Amino acid sequence: MTPTPTPTPILTPELRTEHLAFRPYREQDEDVFVALLRDEEVCRWMGQERAPEPEIRMVFRSILTDVYPRRLFDVWGLWLEGAYAGHAEVKKTGNVEGHELVAALAPQYWGRGLGTEVVHGLLRHAADNLGLKEAYGMVGAENTASLAMCRRLGFRHLRDVVGDDGSVTKMLVINTTEPA
Repeated sequence: MTPTPTPTPILTPELRTEHLAFRPYREQDEDVFVALLRDEEVCRWMGQERAPEPEIRMVFRSILTDVYPRRLFDVWGLWLEGAYAGHAEVKKTGNVEGHELVAALAPQYWGRGLGTEVVHGLLRHAADNLGLKEAYGMVGAENTASLAMCRRLGFRHLRDVVGDDGSVTKMLVINTTEPA
């Protein structure tokens, strides 16, 4: 009897938008990932505390050794003209039954329309590759720029989520099949 071959995990696909390349992370991307997630402004708008560097390095390594091989969710580094511009994910959310879009751009790329481009790319992937009809976003109530972008794209407010520290995050939803 011939042994059944072990299936190769389906890899997160590379995606392209007009200006950005969404590329699954590689080992050599660790330092830029760590720098992004150690940036105080990025952490503030993502609604998280600035984690110690060793902890972020462990997160990065788990993307390579656990998330990708086990196909837990899709996660990319965002690249603009060969330079690391940010991070993006489509993953199941713990707040509701469904998938959440996550994006973080490095501050030097803010205000250039790239956030909109990232969300468009994530929505296209969610609809075309994952078959999702809707997707969620979690945006800090004080993040007025991201909230304005989400309104322009057609996200609807579902409810506020209040953290243990009293911070408020807006839970948003969008239909992935309607043009944004």
